[in-house]
Amino acid sequence: MSTLNRRALLAGSAALLATALAGCATTASPVRSQNAASARRPVPPEVAAMYAAVLDDEYPIRASNMELVPERYWRQEVPNTTGEPAGSVVVDTTDRFLYHVRDDGMATRYGVGIGAAGFSWSGRAHIAYKRSWPRWTPPSDMIKRHPELEIYRYGMEPGPENPMGPRALYIHKGNEDTLYRIHGNEDERTIGQAISSGCVRLLPQDIIHLYDNVRSGSPLLVV
Repeated sequence: MSTLNRRALLAGSAALLATALAGCATTASPVRSQNAASARRPVPPEVAAMYAAVLDDEYPIRASNMELVPERYWRQEVPNTTGEPAGSVVVDTTDRFLYHVRDDGMATRYGVGIGAAGFSWSGRAHIAYKRSWPRWTPPSDMIKRHPELEIYRYGMEPGPENPMGPRALYIHKGNEDTLYRIHGNEDERTIGQAISSGCVRLLPQDIIHLYDNVRSGSPLLVV
């Protein structure tokens, strides 16, 4: 069980959110790593049920293959060691966890994929609003790096092929949109990895669970 370092939390709270290199898309192909080394283990029935196919949403969502995700990244309830108040969302970029703090001294912990080197960010902000099956619009800087994304300059329609997945939480600092998001991603191999362009990614079933429980306006701390 991971314990967040309180000193690191305080240091992170002083950092500013970077906004120049934002956006949500994979920067590199997933690589075989420690995830693969711990793959192909038996998955308990209750975990398989938690990550089962979702067939009653706007678009169908396949079951997540949890054999490909290290057990530490399976959703679970843990003591709140973040020091943050109930309702807060805390992203630990070192251990690759997202915590949603409850009001009973506990927190729901999710495994996440985070931004690659050069796209990482930290600091305090808030969840301004959330969207179900959002559109995805790559920032101009991303289109410059990847001209093939020009066709999506004015947005990509929601759906299974959209890299934002079934849900997204939009991160603002004050009244300013940071362009960073917390969103879904169906590639199990990205959980625990640092490959996105700054956004925080959860498995589809986890982002739906978080979306259903987090409130707009909730404080966010990324450390």
